[in-house]
Amino acid sequence: MTRLGVNIDHVATLRQVRGVKYPDPVTAAALVEMAGAHGIVVHLREDRRHIQDRDVNILMETIKTKLNLEMAATPEMVKIALNAKPQMVTFVPEKRRELTTEGGLNVRANKGALAKTIAQLRDTKIAVSLFIDPDGQQIEAAREVGANFVELHTGRYCDATTKDEEDAEYKKLLDAVSVATNQGLSINAGHGLNYFNVRRIAEIEEIEELSIGHSIVARAVLVGLDRAVRDMIQLIR
Repeated sequence: MTRLGVNIDHVATLRQVRGVKYPDPVTAAALVEMAGAHGIVVHLREDRRHIQDRDVNILMETIKTKLNLEMAATPEMVKIALNAKPQMVTFVPEKRRELTTEGGLNVRANKGALAKTIAQLRDTKIAVSLFIDPDGQQIEAAREVGANFVELHTGRYCDATTKDEEDAEYKKLLDAVSVATNQGLSINAGHGLNYFNVRRIAEIEEIEELSIGHSIVARAVLVGLDRAVRDMIQLIR
């Protein structure tokens, strides 16, 4: 069964907009877990636009499932991960002016640095995932640098405006899943998934977990966080 990891960044975004102490993403994480999610995902950005160091530290003390800590592969972030010891780190590309992550990590162009960084984390029993486009060469590079997982970028599939375009992007994801499986990598997927497009991705048996945030938090504004999470879990099952 495909698992659901809920990204709670946008709870923190709402807090940071006003510079207050609420809504607390730590409280949101507890509600998400009680609703049946299998993990919590947060992206600690270098500019700290939403999730803060404090959030990561308290989450590690309080969550009952697991924490997937998304971050850029920089010395500062690696040091934080080594201190916090989340169950998983997912390395993502990061640009200061982007609204959200715009594409996958270029593993091929950064193999040397990534291999050293990944080895540091794996030595402390932290699983490492790389957020990449559904590209066979990037997947092969992910294996070569020592990643445990790849998280396939589903954004282009989600942004498709025609059925033909969606089918073409879905085919790329299927091909990428096949390559990752043959390379011995575990597979997650995420970015842009919502209540209307998630079923087709959840049907891919090899994908272990979907990382979904914005659509769940947006729905929670209208129906509550508990129901928003339960509705998503029902869809992916």
